[in-house]
Amino acid sequence: MDTDVLVVGAGPVGLALACALLQHGVSVRVIDKAAGPATTSRANFVHARGSEVLDRLDALEELAQESVRAMTITSYAGDRPMMRIRFGDPGLGTAAPPMVISQARVEARLRERLAQLGERPEWGAGLVEARQDTSGVTATLGDGRTIRAAWMVGCDGTGSTVRKQAGIGFPGVKVSERFLLVDGRLDGDPPLDRSGTSGWTHPEGMLGAMPMPGDQWRLLAYDAAFTDDKPSQEQIADHMRRILPQRTGLSGLRLHDVTWASLFSVHRRLADSYRAGRILLAGDAAHVHAPFGGQGMLTGLGDAENLAWKLALIVAGLAHGPAATRLLDTYQAERRPLATAVLRGSTAVTKVNIAGSPFGRLLRDQVLMRVFNQGWIQRWTTYTTSQLWVSYRRGPLGTRLGGRGGKPRPGDRVGDLACERPDGSPTRLHAELRGTWAVLGDGPAAEAVFEAARRRLGDRVTRLRPAGTTGRPAMLVRPDGHLACKGGPAEVTRWLDGALG
Repeated sequence: MDTDVLVVGAGPVGLALACALLQHGVSVRVIDKAAGPATTSRANFVHARGSEVLDRLDALEELAQESVRAMTITSYAGDRPMMRIRFGDPGLGTAAPPMVISQARVEARLRERLAQLGERPEWGAGLVEARQDTSGVTATLGDGRTIRAAWMVGCDGTGSTVRKQAGIGFPGVKVSERFLLVDGRLDGDPPLDRSGTSGWTHPEGMLGAMPMPGDQWRLLAYDAAFTDDKPSQEQIADHMRRILPQRTGLSGLRLHDVTWASLFSVHRRLADSYRAGRILLAGDAAHVHAPFGGQGMLTGLGDAENLAWKLALIVAGLAHGPAATRLLDTYQAERRPLATAVLRGSTAVTKVNIAGSPFGRLLRDQVLMRVFNQGWIQRWTTYTTSQLWVSYRRGPLGTRLGGRGGKPRPGDRVGDLACERPDGSPTRLHAELRGTWAVLGDGPAAEAVFEAARRRLGDRVTRLRPAGTTGRPAMLVRPDGHLACKGGPAEVTRWLDGALG
């Protein structure tokens, strides 16, 4: 084999997957058909769950320092504020609250981390054919080169070549909802508030303005009347300049120094399967939906982390035989239901935002806006969009395998708890989950659990003590921050035997 895993696509999902696999000691190559990295992007929001994934990849700190913490969304009808939603940390022990930052900058930081781990993307290396057999996959590139890998993962977006080569269906629709995106500077008297996002409802379509790093603004507008199929960036920017004062009611608001403009149509699609033999899918190659809610990159980062530790166990020979196949199948079992829920939710939010009928606008402006002004609704919104609620309890590695008991239950996310290393130095749980498992507990029972885990996982497990004495059962925590099981060495051994064979 030329490599253990060939990752196709050097976007945020492919880069995160490659970093996670390298943390686990798996050899990786990353290829991308583009001539070089993107400098602009449509996605520009990272929720708390995404911050956690980046933290466990050791790629968060610089991004958190650079990001804009614009944690409010204020909706207007003309110059009249109608609703204000406040986002933030839901208080669930996260590494960082939501961040406003360009996906292009997230990708740049992940490339830096990938280089620290010893790899770099191979640009201008487009996949044209993938042939698999019982031992691996042979990838043929556009220049005639071939790469032999034990596994291939398609992180190559909506038009995924990997997915097509694997013969995996991608049912869904490309709908008529078209949006204009423009990055530039805004001047006005009074100036727009950069402490949060502003949005305006209008009979011809909504318009939003989000503050970005470097005194930039991201403008987004729904405009069914803009019918040009392939407009230039200047045409898009000119149209945005025209509708900006009309939609906002702010005659003095001016757009200038445009750095990027784009037009996109919404797709809603979900892959029939996340795996065909030794070929797997992650991110937009597996699921794509409307942009509202900032769920796309977030869901893809979760895919990457979930898949990485499972592939690593198989590559290392720690999961083998039929159990290895079952373990790999848990990737789809755990992640595809979430993508289904995200697709439904983003579709509903889009329909509310672009409501065109008089009844739809009345429902949105007079009913939903008042509901979303309630504090408990806003806390629920923060919690929901963060994806910190995601649990795999009902999956094959959840409570059916790991037992029940009190919270957290097997499959649940474990918060970023304050801990101590064996030498007594302070740390955080998620800071230690960088390509490793963790046994968290105190006393002789936890030591016995640690030894039981080491017998199956070797040096891939670390020993931690909770800050303070808890007296609670020891927990075996997966590398993605979810609880594998808890209890004594017998419970841990039973879970590992069931998961790994």
